[in-house]
Amino acid sequence: MRIVILAALMMTLASAVVLYSSNYDTRQLEARVAEQERVIEKARGDIAVLKAERAHLARPDRIEPLARKLGLGPASERQLAANPDEALARATAADDVSRKKGN
Repeated sequence: MRIVILAALMMTLASAVVLYSSNYDTRQLEARVAEQERVIEKARGDIAVLKAERAHLARPDRIEPLARKLGLGPASERQLAANPDEALARATAADDVSRKKGN
């Protein structure tokens, strides 16, 4: 009878250790999940701010005066290429002209 009681006591102690260990691990995982959720929320906030900044910086009414100040204007028909090969040929020709002027 004493052996049965001793075995039950040992099983009870072993169960208590296992439950404590699993409870401790669960709390650690919950803390990690909470930290990751905080990081995700911060990243979402940063993304929202960056989108707002991009929208502000890309406004045509803001860009146009800056472009005019630099002497830029809308592209003319002469500057547009019908296909990539034509664009490459124009760029190569312009590069050759600028090299000749530089020498």
